[in-house]
Amino acid sequence: MAQLFRLSSIAAIILFFNATFLATVGSSKNKVPEVKTEQQKLFYYMGTLFGENLLPMQLSEDEILLVMRGAQEAASGDALQLDATVYGPQLSEFAQERIQAHAREERAKADAYLAKMAKEDGAQLSESGLIFLPVEAGSGATPTAESVVKINYTGTLRDGVVFDSSTSRGQPIQVPLKMVIPCWQEGVTMMQVGGKAKITCPAELAYQDRGVGKIPPGAAITFDVELVEVVQ
Repeated sequence: MAQLFRLSSIAAIILFFNATFLATVGSSKNKVPEVKTEQQKLFYYMGTLFGENLLPMQLSEDEILLVMRGAQEAASGDALQLDATVYGPQLSEFAQERIQAHAREERAKADAYLAKMAKEDGAQLSESGLIFLPVEAGSGATPTAESVVKINYTGTLRDGVVFDSSTSRGQPIQVPLKMVIPCWQEGVTMMQVGGKAKITCPAELAYQDRGVGKIPPGAAITFDVELVEVVQ
């Protein structure tokens, strides 16, 4: 994510398929198919991966249409011949400037949100800036930073929008704590198995100024967490 436009081989394949799909749609008078079959879902998923890479820049509708046009014309071999040595660096600079501008705006709003969450009854503010609010006490083991745990969670933005949820999928995730964001590394080790808590993370302990998926750059985020099991 930090090098947004240096695509891995998988990301390049996704972009190619997405562009090919756009070209097919653009050259046809038919409406875009509904998402029903497994293959249609696969193509739709490819598009979501491409789109999520663009989210941190918060492109306007016209800018998105230009991106789509470029993808479509490149896939059909009719793209404008633009010098990659000129526009490549410009694109990287533009992306970073746009992301940083949105991060500055978001951080101002995040500060107010963090202050509000820290004032909730029972909330504990750690030295790192993490806000831990016990919801239900557990009675089992307490994990360490080296533990592998099973967790149910729902992650929300400061406006309450859900960006991810294992709870809605009906299955906890199993993760080594040393592989997750610092907010989880600290917050989950404050819990016991069977316990539930609300963990609010400043950007420094989450995704910083790069953002990820639906999470804007500079965002403070909150997780409703249930510690299901300490696996090891």
